[in-house]
Amino acid sequence: MPIISKKYRLLLCFLVHTVTCFSQVKLPHLVTDGMVLQRDIPINIWGWAASCEKITLRFNNKTYNSAAASDGKWLITMPAMKAGGTYEMQIDASNHIQLSNILIGDVWVCSGQSNMELPMERVKERYPDEVANANYPLIRQFNIPTHYNFSKEEDDEPSAKWEEVNPKNILSFSAVAYFFAKELFQKYHVPIGLIKTSVGGSPAEAWLSEDALKSFPSYATIIQQDKDSLYVDSVKKADNAVSNAWNKRITDNDKGLHDTKPWYDTTYDASGWQTMPLPGYWADHGLKGINGVVWFRKEINVPIEMTGKPAKLLLGRIVDADIVYVDGVQSGTTGYQYPPRRYELPAGLLKPGKNIIVVRVINNSGRGGFVLDKPYTLTANGQTIDLKGDWQFKLGASTEPLGSSTFFQYKPEGLYNSMIAPLLNYRIKGVIWYQGEANTFNPPAYSKLFPALINDWRKHWHQGNFPFLYVQLANFMEAKDQPSESNWAALRDVQRRTLSVPGTGMAVIDDIGEWNDIHPLDKEDVGKRLALAAQKVAYGDDKVVYSGPLYEAMKTEGNKITITFKNTGSGLTVKGGGDLKYFSIAGADKKFVWANAKIEGNNVIVWSESIEHPVTVRYAWADNPEGANLYNKDGLPASPFTTDK
Repeated sequence: MPIISKKYRLLLCFLVHTVTCFSQVKLPHLVTDGMVLQRDIPINIWGWAASCEKITLRFNNKTYNSAAASDGKWLITMPAMKAGGTYEMQIDASNHIQLSNILIGDVWVCSGQSNMELPMERVKERYPDEVANANYPLIRQFNIPTHYNFSKEEDDEPSAKWEEVNPKNILSFSAVAYFFAKELFQKYHVPIGLIKTSVGGSPAEAWLSEDALKSFPSYATIIQQDKDSLYVDSVKKADNAVSNAWNKRITDNDKGLHDTKPWYDTTYDASGWQTMPLPGYWADHGLKGINGVVWFRKEINVPIEMTGKPAKLLLGRIVDADIVYVDGVQSGTTGYQYPPRRYELPAGLLKPGKNIIVVRVINNSGRGGFVLDKPYTLTANGQTIDLKGDWQFKLGASTEPLGSSTFFQYKPEGLYNSMIAPLLNYRIKGVIWYQGEANTFNPPAYSKLFPALINDWRKHWHQGNFPFLYVQLANFMEAKDQPSESNWAALRDVQRRTLSVPGTGMAVIDDIGEWNDIHPLDKEDVGKRLALAAQKVAYGDDKVVYSGPLYEAMKTEGNKITITFKNTGSGLTVKGGGDLKYFSIAGADKKFVWANAKIEGNNVIVWSESIEHPVTVRYAWADNPEGANLYNKDGLPASPFTTDK
């Protein structure tokens, strides 16, 4: 071992001291002003510093000391504390960090896909008073932006901040999570923190760790392929090139843009255009199989009372994208099919008498047009014009359908690595989860993926079997008049069976969806039903009726099957009175027919005169079980089920 002179030892110490001084202590973005820390369990505070740097943390009149490890990471665990606040926190090392407005309460991770992500802004018309009067400074949200990583588990989230509920901030809150938090806050009066980490369209496998995905070998090739950043970049570049070329082609060929006058010009002569009733789809009116651009035009008569004031134009939902012109002025645009079309028109745009609304609709695949059973109105100064009915239309450009793109945020492990792994040091009360739509193509696979996800998160959070509460899929798509197979029903049944995992709870919502919208607007009842589950599972309230009836067992006697339920609350009932609906029954051939059903105590007797030897019963087994009416007397719907094992 070489001998180092005293002179060089002093120089080395000086250099180490200098590096240490300039190495600022850093905290994760989650640990910042306004955060909510989890009550009643030890609390972690962590970050990064120079190797071996000493850290001093002061909080709630106590001091804690630690030192960074050789890799610069440090963690301080404080003892469990009661709910309260606000508090300040000081962290001292080579620099000083001061955090303020800290609360101690209950922290919930809010994850899943678009129905959890969907913000209050999207439902503000349904809940105007809720938005206007929002004043809950002790309910806060940390909103994590979408990002993914296939190469490693990240240790920090992108820049974000904790925000409290007020009329401005509430618009970015997850609607489901907000109503969930409000319900719990009003009952338990403790601060509620919401960590919103959800991604629209994401399947369950995107939220599993690579370790958990080892149990699913079918994903192995995809996982390894996506670790190659050059591959990912090349696919994204190719997809962008195809999309850009498609959009350029329809723009270059759109007659509505390149005619003698553009078709949105108020002086353009559209007398030769065809007409069709809106809402509706152009495939049903002579343009079957057409993708590209179709223009729509409607002349309306606006009374003088509606002019000189701001106006609101509601155009339901449009498949896929649209640009709207009012009297020749571009007045709104939306780039994809799911958001509601709500366009604010400035005062002075509308004039007394004739006004012209023109909509340029861009459809890249499937059936283009205007979604049924949505609002189509123009409102100003308290008066409303109904825009449904005949519109003129004309094809602007047609081309082949746009091919599908690769959504890397949906690939296995990418979201776990970037949007879950950085949270694992943060102590939580539990998880609320609203997802499943993206996995309806394969319910049997979901029966393994979903329990694996719950167990995976619990394993890596090191908090035992924390409460995991989830939303069963809502009713969606057109109702059918005969029993039929349904992947949506099958996935709902997977979700029901996942209640066998300890510490779980489920909100049934097959009565509050919308047949024509995968994003139903009623998010208040979803949040409330999740909160009921939380009261039982997370807060141990054994008196609360937290669930509707759940299938428990069946017994066959002759041509009748007796169904036994749990969670019957105050007893079974038929919502609205009359006969029970949406029970079907089958023999060994599994050919289901509608069944008679009646309540006897806390059981339901099911039979059909056409099935002599029944073996299976289904309830609410459909994409959209419209009219399913078995409830408990406490107002909660029974979960769909099959008696098949």
